[in-house]
Amino acid sequence: MTTTLNRRQFMKLMAAAAAAGSVPAMYSARAFSQQSAPDGFYDAPMRGDARILHITDVHGQLLPVYFREPNVNLGVGEAFGRPPHTVGTQLLEEAGLKQDSPEAYAYTYLNFLKAAQQYGRTGGFAHLKTLLDQLRDQAGGASNTLTVDGGDLWQGSATSLWTRGVDMVEASNILGLDVMVGHWEFTYAEAEVLSNVALFKGDFIGQNVRILEDSLFDDAYFEMVERFDGRGLYDEDSGHAFQPYVIKEINGARIAVVGQAFPRTANANPPEFFPDWSFGLREPDMAELVEQIRGDEQPDAVVLLSHNGMDVDIKMAERVPGLDAVFGGHTHDGIPVPIRVKNPSGRECWVTNAGSNAKFVGCMDFALGGSGIENMHYKMFPVITNWLDEDPEMAAYIAQMRQTTYGEDIVESRRKDARFNPKWVGKTFDEILTEKLAKADRVLYRRGNFMGTWDQVICNALRWEYDADIALSAGVRWGPSTLEGDWITMDDVMSQVATTYSETYVMDMTGQQILDMLEGVADNLFDPDPYLQSGGDMVRVGGLDYTIAPTQTLGQRISDARLDNGDAIEADKTYRVTGWATVNRTPEGRLIWEIIRDYLLANKGSDDVLRIPKINHPKVVGMNDNPGMADYPGETA
Repeated sequence: MTTTLNRRQFMKLMAAAAAAGSVPAMYSARAFSQQSAPDGFYDAPMRGDARILHITDVHGQLLPVYFREPNVNLGVGEAFGRPPHTVGTQLLEEAGLKQDSPEAYAYTYLNFLKAAQQYGRTGGFAHLKTLLDQLRDQAGGASNTLTVDGGDLWQGSATSLWTRGVDMVEASNILGLDVMVGHWEFTYAEAEVLSNVALFKGDFIGQNVRILEDSLFDDAYFEMVERFDGRGLYDEDSGHAFQPYVIKEINGARIAVVGQAFPRTANANPPEFFPDWSFGLREPDMAELVEQIRGDEQPDAVVLLSHNGMDVDIKMAERVPGLDAVFGGHTHDGIPVPIRVKNPSGRECWVTNAGSNAKFVGCMDFALGGSGIENMHYKMFPVITNWLDEDPEMAAYIAQMRQTTYGEDIVESRRKDARFNPKWVGKTFDEILTEKLAKADRVLYRRGNFMGTWDQVICNALRWEYDADIALSAGVRWGPSTLEGDWITMDDVMSQVATTYSETYVMDMTGQQILDMLEGVADNLFDPDPYLQSGGDMVRVGGLDYTIAPTQTLGQRISDARLDNGDAIEADKTYRVTGWATVNRTPEGRLIWEIIRDYLLANKGSDDVLRIPKINHPKVVGMNDNPGMADYPGETA
């Protein structure tokens, strides 16, 4: 049984929240520091007629977090050396930012531990709301602005999983979110998605989400759609499940916002969650739609709200005539300066991405004239929690929501992914999630093309549970960081692995199957054509070292794979392999967060510190001159 709150229960919480206290002191923006922002840090006087504010890839993080940016974000082909594939000092130089500055802390991994201790956490919806309101006020009021979200909003935390994303929808309504697209949103059941879309006060759009042909003749699908007032069937003739675009009037200007969900959702996530919907790039449809909008609607500007990923957005902006700007998501890239490209119509299009975890707000102003856009101005603001007051309404809502009791009276899910845990009955969400498990012996992070320290903890826990030779963990980019010496809490664990398909497995694989798997993932990541990339990072592999040559072709990238004991992987030998969150089937093993919790408690030292004996960094070949790799802790050649 899963702890899912229905709409009525959340309405009661909302009413109670108005009278509730603020977020507990342990989550307070001011808990660690009395620092304030430098003068003018958050000043953004309106430089035009209409303002678009952009967040993306929040991944369920309502509270402030630490999030370390990557030291490895390799670009291949045309993406070599082009943002977002520059890191560290190179990124700062190209963006004109200073080292040892708040911007260096926000955009890079440099001196992360020291900078995190100096500046504190980032994000947090109570602080994000304050900044958004400030940027709205500086634009002359909310009527002069539009606030958009690039997807991956409803997934990535325990409370978003237990409430099936409802906590994030309600928080979005308080935030004043106007338009959004999706990706991990679709990993809830279709009915849960449609329920959330109905609860959301803004527009949920996506030109590339279509109803499968068989489902257009399925009475059960139409019955579900009718329960949600037609949501899930925007246009029966075209097959659009959701509105493909929306026209918004901002300060008298007509702005068209086209939606693009993650095109490879059906490859990256289990299709059983969305049996009636299909996805895809659908670039020709996008081009036709933009042309139609410009002809029929006569907008002042056309922008794309996308979950393609940065490289795909750049290519699409170069190929689709008529786009003025792209507000992107999926690849979690904090890009302080937009990428400017020319599309076939000769129009300059600005491509942006606003990072993840509510860590940034992108702010774009449009100056409009009789012939459309005369000028654009863009700035991205790091959300440094200590420098922003809490919005009282949002803080009260979050505090009250976390006081929800985990219990048997909550609606049961059709899946077992968040199944009822009898040990948690009668406890509040906050009591469950603030449990201290172990202390980190170093900064635990996840972001980067190859192995992260948080990934190593996950892999080590799996190998410990199943006595396996090798552990596999998906190269996803969500999951906040934990500072050296800090307690790892249940909240931290859930924020690394909270999905609707987090069951684990153990199986036998031949050495050849393991090598083929690594080659396939590497090809998805490093194919020179962005349209053939999946947008994530290399699968994390515990208990195995290997060499990777990213610029080689399929079948030639992986070599010298060896177990931790030094034994070479033999093609015809069988190995015991464990993992979690498989896309193709639902395994029967324990949930990954239960395993990690038990592993931390059993393996920490007498001083409560969990020590990681080894990190399985692969050896990287041919990338020493790549500006997307710096301070790599593994071997290179």
